[in-house]
Amino acid sequence: MFIREKLQYQPQPLPDRVAMSDAEGIAAAAAYLQHMKTRHTVRDFCSRPVPRQIVEDCIRTAGLAPSGANHQPWHFSLIGNADMKAAIRKAAEKEEAKFYSSESHDEWIKALEPIGTGPDKPHLVDAPWLIVVFAERYGVFEDTTRYKNYYVPESVGIAAGFLLSALHNAGLVCLTHTPNPMAFMTKICERPASNKPVMILAVGHPAEDASIPAVAKRKKPLSEILSCFD
Repeated sequence: MFIREKLQYQPQPLPDRVAMSDAEGIAAAAAYLQHMKTRHTVRDFCSRPVPRQIVEDCIRTAGLAPSGANHQPWHFSLIGNADMKAAIRKAAEKEEAKFYSSESHDEWIKALEPIGTGPDKPHLVDAPWLIVVFAERYGVFEDTTRYKNYYVPESVGIAAGFLLSALHNAGLVCLTHTPNPMAFMTKICERPASNKPVMILAVGHPAEDASIPAVAKRKKPLSEILSCFD
């Protein structure tokens, strides 16, 4: 993506300037808050297909996220192929079975009890799309020499947040899934060694009988998550 000769700083006027009055900004922030309150992590998907264009535009939105040195150290593998989804489920459930049967994870498993998770992951085949998010630990110039990426976890985390918001805005639900370890995803998605799988997003429409854990509705109040210094 990067060419050494074109890495010099070149300022340009701020494009796409958005001008709002304070009242308009307050209203917009409140409206967005109410919209995001309707976003829920969903494990139960229906068979309704989702046009690829919708998901691709959501991924384009994720690609607009800020990143360290603007290196954009992410890659998204979009999977709708039934055989690939089945292979991912098989590999993920193998790792999950090890996790749930290990005594060393007892405390972690106890923490997950209110969420109702287990080693079975049917959402990996039920959802019409899987998005696998990769972090690119380093990049490659056109002459094949490497360059370092910076703030990779932070950058990919921000992009993932953009993606979750975009999917919700498009009327879709998703589940963030992080089997550990995830090295099998690099092989299945045919990604290079520079790519580290971060998460799998199952994306689609909720099933008629979809439910969420009651505990998921409990969010920390602003007083717990904000320290303000006027």
